[in-house]
Amino acid sequence: MSVASSGVVFLLDVDNTLLDNDRIIADLRQHLQREFGAASAERYWTIFEQLRAELGYVDYLGALQRYRDAIDHDGDRDHRLLEMSNFLLDYPFAERLYPRALAVVAHLATLGATVILSDGDVVFQPRKVWRSGLWDAVQGRVLIYVHKEQQLDQVQRLYPARRYVLVDDKLRLLTAAKQVMRDRLVTVFPRQGHYALDAVDNARYPAADCAVDAIADLLALDLRALVRAPPQETTR
Repeated sequence: MSVASSGVVFLLDVDNTLLDNDRIIADLRQHLQREFGAASAERYWTIFEQLRAELGYVDYLGALQRYRDAIDHDGDRDHRLLEMSNFLLDYPFAERLYPRALAVVAHLATLGATVILSDGDVVFQPRKVWRSGLWDAVQGRVLIYVHKEQQLDQVQRLYPARRYVLVDDKLRLLTAAKQVMRDRLVTVFPRQGHYALDAVDNARYPAADCAVDAIADLLALDLRALVRAPPQETTR
């Protein structure tokens, strides 16, 4: 779903930007340990990380399928694995939105077009965006790629604008996007989640144009001035 040319388009990441994905993973860890025991749960997470390295994005359901193929089958365990898929698909994602995340999206919509720009698989990630309420909050303007930083030309074709604002918890992605879009892009770095708090990794990249401690801080930020300002004048 595209929109007509806009003055400003806000490109909003999901995991650990609008949605507390670290807490979702913690809940999943607890559930796996309770249902299958610590050793089996750890086996799932090993497969999970292997699959992420292969694909370049997180695939919870794909990892669950591989986990199923790897364990010894018995009726009771297979039944519980089916329940595990339901746990993932029916998870209450709306309860894991960061405080005032929907208010931030609504506020940004008064300043320009809002677009979800996320990495992920084609089943679970859209489900997450839908059930969290974010799909409706951006009126269906949802883009999910394997590597979104490689699809910025397509993003700009779908949502043409004079200026873009990318809000993302990964400095690596903000830096990559800035290299492509240059002065047309303002980068905003919410310091939330384990990626954003990884000081060693973050030291490899330049600072974003703007950094906030929580997504709700965008409600108090003068975003109009941020978008109007040339790069050297943006808030650090």
